[in-house]
Amino acid sequence: MSDVPHDKKLWLRRVGWLVLIWIGSVAALALVALLLRLLMNMAGMSA
Repeated sequence: MSDVPHDKKLWLRRVGWLVLIWIGSVAALALVALLLRLLMNMAGMSA
């Protein structure tokens, strides 16, 4: 039963990576949206 803390640590590390990748993908999507909005404003396509 000494493997339980190791398994929990491994699970936390995997969840941490999942959250980190999710935050990175959301930030990348926001950056692309911002760039598209800037390009559209420069082209005169503002709302």
